[in-house]
Amino acid sequence: MQKFDTLTGVAAPMNITNIDTDMIIPKQFLKTIKRTGLGKSLFYEMRYTQEGKELPDFVLNQPAYRKAEILVAGDNFGCGSSREHAPWALLDFGIRCVIATSFADIFYNNCFKNGILPIVVSAEDQKKLLDDAQRGSNATMTIDLPNQEIRGPDGGTIKFNVDAFRKHCMLNGLDDIGLTMEKADSISTFEKKNTASHPWL
Repeated sequence: MQKFDTLTGVAAPMNITNIDTDMIIPKQFLKTIKRTGLGKSLFYEMRYTQEGKELPDFVLNQPAYRKAEILVAGDNFGCGSSREHAPWALLDFGIRCVIATSFADIFYNNCFKNGILPIVVSAEDQKKLLDDAQRGSNATMTIDLPNQEIRGPDGGTIKFNVDAFRKHCMLNGLDDIGLTMEKADSISTFEKKNTASHPWL
């Protein structure tokens, strides 16, 4: 998993409540188990016509936000089914951080396991960040995970909370497999001892 330390990038405003996982990546794109290639189908039904042509009014189709790495969204982001393809699609598009006033629990957990930082902010802070994000190509924010700060284009700072263990995993790029591999030496030692004491197994 890619490490997350400090990210500076364009923030796209998507002030929509209850963005569910089917809106993030519709069900017809769930046939793959690969984590790549889903970015082109991110927000498919909001982003394209039925003929597959881009809708110019959708925020991520606008020139200023085509390479956005941060998303500022509304309440209850990631609700609906538990599909892990949702964070895969966001990450494949280039989104490394989603900021909202609340998240669905399963989606929130899946973000951390896939290298996306979900940040919960107050309604007041979200309003300020949405205003910052509406500046187009000037909507550059810095997400400072070590110091747990969001710095806006005007120099304003918003603090955020994150669980210490999850912060450790993000800073060190540790998903579940990475956490297991940290114990590789201990596992190997156990297996050797177990084989020696139980050779019939």
